[in-house]
Amino acid sequence: MLGTKLFILTSFILVVIPWFSYLYLSEMEEILVDSQASAQLLTAEGISTLLNGRDDLFDELPISPDGYEKLYAHPLEKPIRIDGKDTDWEDVLDFNVGFGQTSLADPTTGAPNQFYLVLGEHKGQVYALVQILDDSLIYRDKEILRLDLSDHIRVTYSDANNQIQKLVITATEEGLTTAYPVGDNWRYAINGEADNRIPGVLFETVNGYAIEFRIPLDLLGASRNFGLAVVDVDSARTRAIESITGTLPSASREAFGLVLLKTPEVLRIIEGLGYSGANIQVVDSRKRIRAEVGSYRAQPSESLNPASGDAISLARLTDWMLDPLYTLVERTLSKPEVTDEEATIQRALNGSSSTSHFLAKNEGEVIVAAHPIIANDQILGAVVLKQNTNRILNLRRDALKRIVNFSVISVILFAAIILIFSARLARRIRRLGLEANSVIDGRGRLTASELTAETRSGDELGDLARSISNMLTRLHQHNQFLENMPRTLRHEINNPLNTLSTSLENMREASSEDDRNKYIESARRGLNRIGLIVQNLADAANLEEALVGEDLECLDLRLLLQSYITNCQITHPTRSFTLQMAEAPLLAWVCDYRIEQLLDKLIDNAIDFSEPGSDIQLELEGVNKQLNLTITNVGEPVPSNLLDSIFDSMVTARAGNPDNRLHFGMGLYVVRVITEHHGGTVSIQNLPELPGVQVNISLPLAEPIN
Repeated sequence: MLGTKLFILTSFILVVIPWFSYLYLSEMEEILVDSQASAQLLTAEGISTLLNGRDDLFDELPISPDGYEKLYAHPLEKPIRIDGKDTDWEDVLDFNVGFGQTSLADPTTGAPNQFYLVLGEHKGQVYALVQILDDSLIYRDKEILRLDLSDHIRVTYSDANNQIQKLVITATEEGLTTAYPVGDNWRYAINGEADNRIPGVLFETVNGYAIEFRIPLDLLGASRNFGLAVVDVDSARTRAIESITGTLPSASREAFGLVLLKTPEVLRIIEGLGYSGANIQVVDSRKRIRAEVGSYRAQPSESLNPASGDAISLARLTDWMLDPLYTLVERTLSKPEVTDEEATIQRALNGSSSTSHFLAKNEGEVIVAAHPIIANDQILGAVVLKQNTNRILNLRRDALKRIVNFSVISVILFAAIILIFSARLARRIRRLGLEANSVIDGRGRLTASELTAETRSGDELGDLARSISNMLTRLHQHNQFLENMPRTLRHEINNPLNTLSTSLENMREASSEDDRNKYIESARRGLNRIGLIVQNLADAANLEEALVGEDLECLDLRLLLQSYITNCQITHPTRSFTLQMAEAPLLAWVCDYRIEQLLDKLIDNAIDFSEPGSDIQLELEGVNKQLNLTITNVGEPVPSNLLDSIFDSMVTARAGNPDNRLHFGMGLYVVRVITEHHGGTVSIQNLPELPGVQVNISLPLAEPIN
């Protein structure tokens, strides 16, 4: 259907325009992201300027003291849920530290009571996950006050007063653990009370058990470090301690693992530099976070209530209806380039500032900028600035909504317009088709000579209707000609037949030789007359087919025309012929006898439409690689309504037949066919000042042959 095709075409165009709009929007987004990355890098450079040369800020914690284990508390994006599951530890589980000689990859080797420790820090809390290899788990007996007669964990730390404190974390069954402050012998709880500030959970594993617990940073004092040991008891009957494996360097020294890697002075410096949607970290040369402020996580937006009760605005309704489409377009087209955050920090620690991008879960794209901190040509650390691109994404989403809204509304509007236009166009075409079908009856005869539907329209359909109407007019004339042809042929053929019959009858009765010769000549003229009629019909029917296989020659038309006019002077003594032509050769690729046939038709018409004794003028010249032949005669002009169709077949300007010769209206049609076969054009016009006709023939001029 025409309407369907127009609708599909229009929809395609309306999809292409939003597509290019989105490409432009994506380019603008890349520019904004690059601008934000540059701004973050400048901010990181400014913060690093405040810390350059301050190596004292990074001396507060020993870098690698003898006997200290490096218990890094890795920064956590969200708090750990103390529930006995390690799914919350996925981001930092690879940083676990093993104590002993056995690896988790092959837990069947080495001594028992070996463990792996991983620490994390989030908002003033240190989280610990201890995975212990133990072939026999012994729980604490509720009836026994001593705390060292079961599998348990010992924690040693220095408090705010720089006093050594000790804790025992134990459990009576799988599930919640209890932390007890104990004395130097690790046996009994001080005052018999538990420390509820250290919650934990114990859960059994395939190779032993694991304990997950949390310690507030406030317990660790200014130095903020602690040591941890795992105590193994294998017999529920004897409850004797089999081994103690700890993070302390030896049983004879009170040394602690380094835990918290933040520097208060650095934190005070950068606290006033943070801003919404940004996270600023200062890391030392060992990638330990010494200070951190702010967060790049998006803040939950407040819900927008309708202005009046339950009324929903048109904009919100549109967003609600089209929101799946927005999401689909964003997921399909938004593919940000992801780079390595750790590599960016490492480049900064190597002395080169850089930026990178990464995708944070439920946060979208985050830009990371890192700049080194330098003192005395030594890199102390780096300033790392993280910020999400929510503002840019919101701008893109708003623009994308406008594009999608425009596209949807445009498609609906244009679809309605196209449907109306196509329905009207289809109705006009159907009306034209019905009228065109009605002009031909069941027997194939024309019932009308023209159309009335759409012939006055100014568009292409009107041009089609007028073309069909003109075709019907000419077809009607042709049909009338064919209808009159039998009567005309009967009349034209009867005359020579009557002459032939009479001549034969008279010849039979003639008594002298002279009379018989006279009647034989009369019969011959009748036969020639019949042959001429048949020849005219054959020429019109076979001309185009005959021209296809004919060869062309490069001839000088001046010589051909001069010879032809000389013969015309002899065969037509009642007319005078004037020939004007250039002196230089006028060459053209032609078939000579076809050109003579063309001239025969034109000269016959010029003689038929001119008075005896009048002059017929011929002019031959070459202009702009064209050879122009003009034939002019004074006499009856061509009717103005036939000037455009005079070269069509079966069209004649003869009002009567005074010379008693048959005219089928094929002469000028033959002229046009021969001219076009030679690559030329033909036209006819009435003389402007005198009554008469001028025929103009233009043929391609051939290059002279050297």
